[in-house]
Amino acid sequence: MTLAVDTSALVKRFLREPGRDLVLAAMSEDPVWCASQLCRTEAMLVLQRVAAHPRQAERLWSRLRDDWDAFFVVPVDDRCLARAVELGAEFRLRTLDAIHLAAADRLPRPVRYLTFDRHQIPAALALGLDVVSPADPAP
Repeated sequence: MTLAVDTSALVKRFLREPGRDLVLAAMSEDPVWCASQLCRTEAMLVLQRVAAHPRQAERLWSRLRDDWDAFFVVPVDDRCLARAVELGAEFRLRTLDAIHLAAADRLPRPVRYLTFDRHQIPAALALGLDVVSPADPAP
């Protein structure tokens, strides 16, 4: 199986906060990790914002860069962006959410989709993705 990871889930891998155990378990159960090309940039910016000081940000970035080497990265190209427009319009998604889902939709099935963003769940299910999310995901 393949595990597609969105940014809301990826950042939890590096932070000691609720949901981290779910992310660690899902990623350890599935050795094939995928994410949109956008996910790394978005995650690095989130990690920088939550870091208490620049050294902590650099440590978090280093861990992310190390893990990123294990990801299959789905390009955010014209095809992906066109699909994101379709998904965004159909499911009333924010741009970034639509891009992550459009990237996941390019993957051969079966795909598990790891997210903590409840806005993405209806679209992910409609796309035939097996959603991995906490019982009460964040808005």
